[in-house]
Amino acid sequence: MKTLVVGPGGREHALALALSQDPAVTEVHAAPGNPGMTGVAALHDVDAMDGEAVADLAERLDIDLVVVGPEAPLVAGVADAVRARGIACFGPTQAAAQLEGSKAFAKDVMQAAGVPTARAIVCTTRDEAAAALDEFGPPYVVKDDALAAGKGVVVGNDRAAALEHAAACHRVVIEEYLDGPEVSLFAITDGTTVYPLQPAQDFKRIFDGDQGANTGGMGAYTPLPWAPEHLVEEVRATVLEPTVREMARRGTPFAGLLYAGLALTSKGLRVVEFNARFGDPETQPLLALLDSPLAALLQGAATGTLHEVPSPVWRPGAAVAVVLASKGYPETSSSGDVISLGGAERLDGVHVIHAGTAMSGGDLVTAGGRVLAVVATGDTVAAARDAAYAGVAHVEFEGAQHRTDIAKGI
Repeated sequence: MKTLVVGPGGREHALALALSQDPAVTEVHAAPGNPGMTGVAALHDVDAMDGEAVADLAERLDIDLVVVGPEAPLVAGVADAVRARGIACFGPTQAAAQLEGSKAFAKDVMQAAGVPTARAIVCTTRDEAAAALDEFGPPYVVKDDALAAGKGVVVGNDRAAALEHAAACHRVVIEEYLDGPEVSLFAITDGTTVYPLQPAQDFKRIFDGDQGANTGGMGAYTPLPWAPEHLVEEVRATVLEPTVREMARRGTPFAGLLYAGLALTSKGLRVVEFNARFGDPETQPLLALLDSPLAALLQGAATGTLHEVPSPVWRPGAAVAVVLASKGYPETSSSGDVISLGGAERLDGVHVIHAGTAMSGGDLVTAGGRVLAVVATGDTVAAARDAAYAGVAHVEFEGAQHRTDIAKGI
C-alpha cells in the first residue's frame, strides 16, 4: 500500500512513523512534511490547504490511501477533493468536519443526539456575550466559534478578559464551567462502525501547574491508570456512537477520527469539545503503544469496511510525550533558532517527533510555536516519564520552553 500523509506537524510525523512500521505499507509520502520525517517518508512541497494540488500529487504517485492530518485542510474540504478523484482518504468531509470547525454546530449535534455536554449560549454581539457571562458566572468559559489552533478558548475568573476575547471573535460559544479532570478519547470510524482508542490526557497550559495561557498542548500521556474502569465503554455508548448516528441522520456521515474532549465532572461525564482529526500531542504517545497495523484501520475507515478490520490492540506499558516550544509561545513564536538534539533520538525507547522545524543552511532550526515532542515508552507511566525527560535534557535551542510536570505523580 502506498500512503500519503498531508500536513507539516508532529501529528503527521507520528502518523508517518507508524505507517512506515506497518508491513502492509510499501511507501510513505508526506506533503509538505517536516525535516524529522525524512527518514520515514518522501517529502513533497505541496500546500496542505490546496485540495486539488494534494489530489494531483496522490494521482501522480499512484497513492492508495491519503491521510489528512490537520483540521484546517479538513474544514477546507481537502479530503473531498481527494475522494473526488476516486482515491481513498482518511478524514471527514468538509461538511462533517464542522464538528470541529464550528463549536455551535457541535453543540447542536450533541443536543440532537442526547450527548452530555455543558450548557451553552451562542453569542454574536458584545452585549449578548456580557449577558451570557453574567448568566453563567465565573469561572468564565469563552470559545471562538472557528478554528483557532487550540488557542481560541479563554477560561478564568477575569470577566473583562473573557468579554474582550468574546468581542474580538465573530461568534463565540459561552458555556458553563465543567469541573473535574479532562480526558481525550479518540475513535476511528467509517460512519457506522466505531473503534475507540485508549484514553489519553494532555496538558494545555504553557506553564507548570496548569498556569498561563492556553496552547495547542504541551505534553500528553497514556494510559490513564486513574480513569474509571468502564470509561471507554461509557463514552462509546453515550458520546461516540450517538454522535456518529446523528451525523449520518443529517446526511453528513462522519468517517475519520472523531476526537472527544471530555470532562469527568462531579455530575458525570461531559463533552468539552469535538475535534475532527487526531489530536496533537496525544497522538504521539498513543501511536507509540498501538500494536495493530495502522494502515488497515485507516483504510477501513476510509472505505466503509472498518467492520472487517480487527479492533485496535495495545502494547502493555505506557507512553509520555513532552513538547518543547519556541521562545514567546503561545503569544508569538521564534523561528530560525538552531536546534541541537544532542543524541536524544538515539536513546532507548525514545522518539523525537518534529513539528515546527525546518532546515536552514544545513542546520535544523525552529519554525513554529511547538517545535518538537520527545516521546518515550516504559513499563509504567513513571518509567515512560523519566525516559521522556531524559530525552528532553539532551535537546537545546535558544528560548526553549517546556513543562516539567507532564504526567507527574501518575
